[in-house]
Amino acid sequence: MAKILVTGGLGFIGSHTVVELQNKGYEVVIIDDLSNTTIDVLDNITAITGVQPEFVQIDLRVKNDVKEFFNTYNVDGIIHFAAFKAVGESMDKPLDYYENNLGALVYLLQEMRDRKLDNFIFSSSCTVYGQADELPITEKAPVKTAESVYGNTKQIGEEIIRDASAAHGINAIALRYFNPVGSHPSIKIGELPLGVPQNLIPFITQTAAGIRAELSVFGDDYDTVDGTAVRDYIHVVDLAKAHIAALQRLIDNNNKKSFEYFNVGTGKGSSVLEIINAFEKVNDLKLNYKIVARRAGDITAAFADTTIANRELNWKTELSLEDALSSAWKWQQAQK
Repeated sequence: MAKILVTGGLGFIGSHTVVELQNKGYEVVIIDDLSNTTIDVLDNITAITGVQPEFVQIDLRVKNDVKEFFNTYNVDGIIHFAAFKAVGESMDKPLDYYENNLGALVYLLQEMRDRKLDNFIFSSSCTVYGQADELPITEKAPVKTAESVYGNTKQIGEEIIRDASAAHGINAIALRYFNPVGSHPSIKIGELPLGVPQNLIPFITQTAAGIRAELSVFGDDYDTVDGTAVRDYIHVVDLAKAHIAALQRLIDNNNKKSFEYFNVGTGKGSSVLEIINAFEKVNDLKLNYKIVARRAGDITAAFADTTIANRELNWKTELSLEDALSSAWKWQQAQK
């Protein structure tokens, strides 16, 4: 089977994707700098699949280290997750986000160009749409001026890939995903950010576990059903499987253009308060939360129209929001 490089492969989405790749028989080599994860995730992947992926600790911002990796390893495709990913933090540290998220991408694509490698899957985001004019969001929605530095790195990243694809014949797919949540059913891998969580669900689970005194809900004056921001929450296992479908599309030469992009979500939006209520109900507990000021860079609402991804990738979600919230809490409880 093909050998696939997964950058950021010990992170939340990356680790789940590695599991799905191995379940399909792919060989995997992981690059991760361990800046937002721990090495024991590698053993947990192995425990799930029975196969230990190869692992190389590299900071992709170091161009010579990237080149040396490709001097050593031959790969048949790349799934690129490695990036900083917090909206709020990106507004405080813009230069760090541009250096990390764009520099690493360029270095990878340069190696693909120089070595005539193919099959590139990019971890993009619904943030490229900004606040869309119409909901649900289709791939025809215009890419707007980004509301956050993080969103801008995804927009520029897609532009870089599009241009490299056109000039150098690299076949690529950008998956514009919405909000991944939940844990693998084994409860051996899940979302465990280092430091203060930047995403809603780990903040909820850490609050429920007593690690955080209370959950902050950023704004209750949005034009939504209850005033809190609305997002499309997709189970991380479903999201991981979308990457396998996209990779297979490229390997089988079923892509219709050298650069394609697809929305990956559930098609349903949920407000922050709806998520809190659902978490409380499915796990039979109460959360301590308070309403605070809006957070810079956040938009009002975003949820996907997944019609094109369903058709072109032959993929659809299978797991429910309740599945995700239940598994997220089990994962939190399993942490020592």
